[in-house]
Amino acid sequence: MKTAELIYDWNQALAAEFFPRKPVLLNDETLRDGLQSPSVKDPTIDEKIQVLHLMESLGINSLDLGLPGAGQRAVEHVEMLAREIVGNRMKIRANCAARTHENDIRPIAEIAQRTGLKIDAATFIGSSPIRRYTEGWTEDFLLETTEKAIEFAVSLGLEVMYVTEDTSRCDPAMIKRLYSTAINCGARAIVVCDTAGHSTPMGAYALTKFVIDEVVKVSGEKIRVDWHGHCDRGFAVANSIAALAAGADCVHACALGTGERVGNTQMDQMLVNLKLMGVPPWDHQDLTRLRDYFDAVSRATGVPIPPNYPVVGEDAFRTATGVHASAVIKAYKKNDVELANAVYSGVPAHLFGMEQIIEIGPMSGKSNILFWLERHSIPISDELVDRIYRRAKSSDHTLSEAEIRNCL
Repeated sequence: MKTAELIYDWNQALAAEFFPRKPVLLNDETLRDGLQSPSVKDPTIDEKIQVLHLMESLGINSLDLGLPGAGQRAVEHVEMLAREIVGNRMKIRANCAARTHENDIRPIAEIAQRTGLKIDAATFIGSSPIRRYTEGWTEDFLLETTEKAIEFAVSLGLEVMYVTEDTSRCDPAMIKRLYSTAINCGARAIVVCDTAGHSTPMGAYALTKFVIDEVVKVSGEKIRVDWHGHCDRGFAVANSIAALAAGADCVHACALGTGERVGNTQMDQMLVNLKLMGVPPWDHQDLTRLRDYFDAVSRATGVPIPPNYPVVGEDAFRTATGVHASAVIKAYKKNDVELANAVYSGVPAHLFGMEQIIEIGPMSGKSNILFWLERHSIPISDELVDRIYRRAKSSDHTLSEAEIRNCL
């Protein structure tokens, strides 16, 4: 019997209403927004190039190369990444962040001209009443700044991705005015931002639907709608899925959810969930190098991967609990890897280049020990099993391989 036939999937009950209705794009912010965390180190250019190649291998659609307006080092890194894309004929598309200011926009056009790579300008500006009050900005100032910046970028031959910071706390009237102005001035992608991590999934859905119905459809133009979220309330992935269900085309995310405060939407969890939900093109995408990508980002940024982190964490497919391990072992004995990966896991490990691991600890049964010894080709005896069992039960932690071998 197929494993899928043994699972009643309640996720499909309202799938037609709440699942994304079209192919989904992913924009990787790891090398720009992800580096705004005060705890990360800025990777070397060699490390960034390695991460870029892994993005390409996973089929990620686009990435933010950086903010060249930040200074000479940023310019050099952005240009070298752009040349890497051109030199290797990569499919991944590129954009660069920029404030709505000519000094930030001009370097993007210059790098695009020198490298021959098409680079979109992701121009951003604050939008919410709380930000306007704090900064002393008038609505007219924001509209004039938006108009001037986009027209300047378009005059330089750049495509514009217009980003409103803190959209999730902005009033409807201002949202309509800002996005309508941007579209009228030539922006062909708009980014709805949950900058402060304020949204709930219901809010993300409502906001995205409002933007599509009240701005994009009214404009009569073909406009891409992106969602950019943060994880302050732990809703980043759920909000992103909700935005896609409301009609968004693209989600911005970072490897390991790096970024300011508690970080951005987690790219790994977006990839995993889109694949498991059967959302194209991710339903057919090979994601077996997922762990390689996140290991590379972890090394490059100095951000450790928590053991209990979904899918790529050390404990994601590892158990020492007797009941759980026993079920996994029984599945393996049926020579059914898919069954073993599903019986106590909502994520099939083999789809992401990993496998179930059975360990031995204080909550283990003897079946754990027998399986471990078989996997390590060690002759089994009742005396040896009892010796390891007693050691495990007297321990306060999962035994290391060295501790188990001391019992041999």
